[in-house]
Amino acid sequence: MGEFWSKMSYRQYRRFTYCSYYDVSEVRGLFNYSLSCCVNSLLQSFSATTELLDILNKWCPSEEIEQSNIPQRLKNALLAMRDKSHPAPHKDFLDSLYRHAIRRGTQQDADEIFHIILNLIQKQISDLGLAQEIRSLYEIKVETQVQCSHCSFIQREPNSLFSLPLAISEKENTLESCINSFFQSQNLVNGDKYHCNQCEQKQPSTHGLKLVSLPLILCVHLKRFRNDRGVTRKLDSKVTFPDYFKSGIFAAGQPENVANDSPRADEHYSLYAVIVHIGSAMFGHYTAYIRPVQEDQTWYYADDCSVRPAKWADVQSTYEGSNAAYLLLYRKKSCNSSG
Repeated sequence: MGEFWSKMSYRQYRRFTYCSYYDVSEVRGLFNYSLSCCVNSLLQSFSATTELLDILNKWCPSEEIEQSNIPQRLKNALLAMRDKSHPAPHKDFLDSLYRHAIRRGTQQDADEIFHIILNLIQKQISDLGLAQEIRSLYEIKVETQVQCSHCSFIQREPNSLFSLPLAISEKENTLESCINSFFQSQNLVNGDKYHCNQCEQKQPSTHGLKLVSLPLILCVHLKRFRNDRGVTRKLDSKVTFPDYFKSGIFAAGQPENVANDSPRADEHYSLYAVIVHIGSAMFGHYTAYIRPVQEDQTWYYADDCSVRPAKWADVQSTYEGSNAAYLLLYRKKSCNSSG
């Protein structure tokens, strides 16, 4: 009996620790520990964001740091993911996240966990310069503008985002139409009147956002979950997105007097990672499409342990339905750059 159980245990060990690889130099699978598919998919996108590891590799803290330090564990995980022989490259990183921020064995929201990880890095990395580099890598700068309809006074407030939250409609959408809607002005009237500092009372106003600058890595959040009268449901609506777009797609968010650091006409963005949500609002699973080599057009599909090559047509299949794109990651390039 003991020999039987030892063989069974070995088979279970092999089943739960073996992950498939298409090309170990590019992508490796990650075992799903206690519903960790959300973090697994984000790790695949972080692994494809080589700029992030380049920054983390500069950090060599001289002081003793906690074992659950998120930037150190993330750095270790991304390095270990390049090693086929490592049995569990992300286990320590997951354990650190469970200690700090998220509950083990629960459904997670990829955009929320994305923000949690970046905010913990900001908080726990001891080198403030490197913390700012990582922030700048993802930071979208916008300006909130509220214009009084009575005196035309404009109140401005700077703001920043790690992902661009785009609402989607029940009908067909394009990435550009969602961006236009995000920057569309709204009239504040009746109970929504805004307090004008110049009039010193609430007045009908116009509220809008203006784009100040875009980061090197642009994360787009397609808001597929909607709360209707206390019930959350998932929108399977079609949202088409390109593998490449020019910065002019953000024309709706440009102020009249364009700032020096606003998007230039010779800049474009190239898609390199897509986080996919499979299922419903009540129960789901996350996977990822990634293009890890900037100069290569080869896509890979990572579903926890399973990794296989994919085509652009496979990525396009996530435009709509129950297997739908949830986060899009684009990398900024100049039009005269290669790749």
